Amino acid sequence: ESFADNVSKLLQQEGFSFASCKAYFSPRRLAVAVNELDGIQPDQLVERKGPALQAAFDGEGNPTKAALGFAKSCGVGIEDLDQIKTDKGAWLFFKAKMPGKNIQNLAAEFVEKALQQLPIPKPMRWGDSKTEFIRPIHWVVLMYGADVIPCKIKNLDASNISYGHRFHAPEAIALKHADDYVAALKAAKVTVDFELRKSTIQSQLEEVADKLDAVLDYDAALLEEVANLVELPVPVVGEFSTSFLEIPQEVLVATMQEAQRYFPLYDKSNHKLLPHFVIISNIESKNPETVKEGNERVIKPRFEDAAFFWQRDKSRRLDSRFEELAGVLFEKQLGSLLDKTKRIETLAEKLAVSTGLDPKLANRAAMLCKCDLLTEMVNEFPKLQGVMGRYYAENDDEPGEVAIAIQEHYQPIQAGGDIPAYNTGRIVAISDRIDTLVGIFATGKKPTGIKDPYALRRAALGIIRIAIKGQIDFDLPALLAQAANLLPATLNTASTATEVEEFIYERLRGYFNETGYQLDTIDAVRNVRPASLVDFHRRVQAVHEFRKLPEAESLAAANKRIRNILKKIDKTSDLQINKQLLGEGAERNLYENLVSMEASVAPVIANGEYSKALTSLATLKSTIDLFFDDVMVMDDADDIRNNRIALVSRVKNQFAAIADISCLQN
Repeated sequence: ESFADNVSKLLQQEGFSFASCKAYFSPRRLAVAVNELDGIQPDQLVERKGPALQAAFDGEGNPTKAALGFAKSCGVGIEDLDQIKTDKGAWLFFKAKMPGKNIQNLAAEFVEKALQQLPIPKPMRWGDSKTEFIRPIHWVVLMYGADVIPCKIKNLDASNISYGHRFHAPEAIALKHADDYVAALKAAKVTVDFELRKSTIQSQLEEVADKLDAVLDYDAALLEEVANLVELPVPVVGEFSTSFLEIPQEVLVATMQEAQRYFPLYDKSNHKLLPHFVIISNIESKNPETVKEGNERVIKPRFEDAAFFWQRDKSRRLDSRFEELAGVLFEKQLGSLLDKTKRIETLAEKLAVSTGLDPKLANRAAMLCKCDLLTEMVNEFPKLQGVMGRYYAENDDEPGEVAIAIQEHYQPIQAGGDIPAYNTGRIVAISDRIDTLVGIFATGKKPTGIKDPYALRRAALGIIRIAIKGQIDFDLPALLAQAANLLPATLNTASTATEVEEFIYERLRGYFNETGYQLDTIDAVRNVRPASLVDFHRRVQAVHEFRKLPEAESLAAANKRIRNILKKIDKTSDLQINKQLLGEGAERNLYENLVSMEASVAPVIANGEYSKALTSLATLKSTIDLFFDDVMVMDDADDIRNNRIALVSRVKNQFAAIADISCLQN
């Protein structure tokens, strides 16, 4: 795809007209077809400014080396150059209409440049050649229509000769026209269109599954990889002994997909793994049974190894590996995995207590959550961390929610992935990520720019999603402070909790913005600094709904006005409202309505019903507008001015109990 993009850009830069640029690729070939290419560039007007006249000619009027060099670079004599004068001076000037070049004269240069720009991390040489590329190049085809473009690409002569499938059609194929490329290779048992090859494999897999009354479930990356391993996809169904189904099916699937690139098949009714798999072969074998048996012979010892690991790991309880975590380094300043796990235990227990969940389950799950990293199965299949911990915990008769939490605490595994389904898993997942964030920040290794080697941004987003979607309502600053206190005394953690809090809230801002909330809505809530992520979400939703009210714009403007007034005041908290100093009309009316509103809205805010509270506060609009129309807050008399400042400050505080709506833009 990069090759096609590079060719396309070079053609466009040089003014060639074409309809499309299509990439074709397989394990043996890299190709680009440029469709409806106009082989001649349009004529180009060339304009070049040369040296200044005073530098172009000497005192006797003879051209200098600078003038002669400029003329030579333009391919003309000095007498053919023009002069251009502006208010800034005079210069030699070349202007000419250049006829367009033929693609046949430029194609080789374009191909070489396009190849040089490919994202190849480690080019190689082969034989005694000094040519570098990602693989040895065996042939080059370069044609414009029916014509071969004679040239060398990577020191190989270009021609119209290609080659088909390595086994089915190894003979040379002479292309009569560039348009014949796809069809000629199809006849030679090669599907050069990647998307067609991929969709063919998909159809083949579905056909096999239907015949066996089974269903498929595989990673998209596996299909991509297999489609890039074959030129002629041919499905072959293999089998294995049902005795291997006693091993956790995740192990068998990992073995098939990662080690052998096989596609597993599942029972339609219960999604249990079937003793069948699909191989995508690269040949139409005359004896497919041999291909089938060969692949079955390869997978059997791998399954036997897995069965051995499974039985060996089960011979020990999972909790017996806990102390052995001391031998695995987490981070040199933060200690071992045992140190980390003990910190997670403490945080999980505190978090469970604060959220009204079971602290014993949380503590037990946290204790066991990393133990499976020491098992032979996870050593062999690192992606099964957590999954195997669940199986081993179930084998040890641990509580069901504890076993599930061991697997779930790694979730979400990727952006937008599932969060833990159970509260114990959510508690451990948050605690693990909090410890990592606070610990790595304390060591001074926080993310910078695009570098984030510890995936701290993903950890922060995971905390946000688990808390909000899982409704784990906790005091974030308090938990961060607790996490910082658990770190080794050798680390300076004075500002760590605050730094991590800001880091999480910056991710939160992006999270809400991506889900459809305006940035000023998010900032309005952030300015009142809610401690809970769940509470933050409720407030954002409330402000989002408030903005739809007809009173919202006027109230936001009034709050901006109040904010600007209060900026000039050193302390407003010491000011109290003196009812005796209130003027009749708008001023007293605002005070009385505000007192009444405070009494009715306070319990609503306490219950977290922020949308309802803001809807009620919106009814103050006319009263507030009338106050600012009729009353001068900054009165000359100190006592009256202070009394009015106290009044508008109280108005601001009533809204600020939910959000700082002065942040809202029109």
